[in-house]
Amino acid sequence: MSINKDGLLAGVRVIDMTSVVFGPLATQMLGDLGADVIKVESPEGDMLRQVQPARTPGMGAAFLGTNRNKRSITLDLKTEADRADLLDLLDDADVFVSSIRPAALARLSLAPETLRERNPGLITVAAVGFGSDGPYRDKPAYDDSVQSVSGMAGLATMCNPDNPPAYTPTIIADKLGGVTAAYAIMAALYHRERTGQAQHVEVPMFETLAAFLLVEHMAEATFESEPQSFGYQRMLVPHRRPVKTADGYITILPYSNAQWARFFKAVGRSDMLDHPWVTNMNERSRNIGGVYDMVAQIAPSRTTAQWLELTEQTDIPAMPVRMLADLPQDPHLAATGFFQQIDHPTEGHIWTTKPPIRFSATPARHDIAPPPALGEHNPDILNRPKPE
Repeated sequence: MSINKDGLLAGVRVIDMTSVVFGPLATQMLGDLGADVIKVESPEGDMLRQVQPARTPGMGAAFLGTNRNKRSITLDLKTEADRADLLDLLDDADVFVSSIRPAALARLSLAPETLRERNPGLITVAAVGFGSDGPYRDKPAYDDSVQSVSGMAGLATMCNPDNPPAYTPTIIADKLGGVTAAYAIMAALYHRERTGQAQHVEVPMFETLAAFLLVEHMAEATFESEPQSFGYQRMLVPHRRPVKTADGYITILPYSNAQWARFFKAVGRSDMLDHPWVTNMNERSRNIGGVYDMVAQIAPSRTTAQWLELTEQTDIPAMPVRMLADLPQDPHLAATGFFQQIDHPTEGHIWTTKPPIRFSATPARHDIAPPPALGEHNPDILNRPKPE
């Protein structure tokens, strides 16, 4: 039986032949919005199943975090019978998402043009590391390698030339790729709804992360005949960091002229009210490190709670620094029901997060279907036993 319920994408069937995080996060987002997502796995299963920590083998926490609201089947595409079963599923599908390299798909008779000869309404999606029209197209891609080549890891050195390149401590290339793939799929579905035309969609991690970084970091290079002067200085000054209070850390972030004036007045620095760093945004931008350093020197004079009270009274943006372990007690997340505990048939009680977006007429799924065991839905979909 389909897990599909009412939702924005109710009635849309997605065949998901992706693994790890990039593709699975995209299809989980579609499942959250009501799509019927069928996860096609090899007999060995998605390698993310084995990533620790895990309570039972094959159900790692990262897998649980990217595969809710899906059904799982196992197919060995080296066999003609299983390839035929996949083609039968694709004949009745709306979207086919794959992270297999295009040459390998072609060898399996799963190239986009081949599939659309069978099902003209099928939207095919390639979740790839690098765009197919560039020399990196056949290179393997993982989050760390994409952070390296995109300039992401190099931002640490741009902040301080003495710093070596460093990875951002989250799999940002994979996750951003997943979000981008999800919106691209929905755009393609909308286009098909309007025109009747299905199409092929390619989402490369490298180009996606590079474009994301350059929104602000194109900076002066935007205007140069040959782009060279990259880097948005407010993001790169070493003073841009949470500041230490009397008992913890906080982000205090006056931004406009008026907010900076209110800040310096509130802390008894009226001498700064007519200073160009306060009255002139261009001057402040050129000296942003110095301004931030002043905040850092003043911050230890009050506790975090006192700063939060003061900044709320003066309408200055400020938030305390929290650790991930603090989030379940965050009052806002508690009020919105962000963390949800669900019952999993093999894992018992597990925690997950609620989809963050809201639709007034077509809400995201409220009855979360737990991430499936390997091949759990073989009997329902393929009329064959679940693998042992």
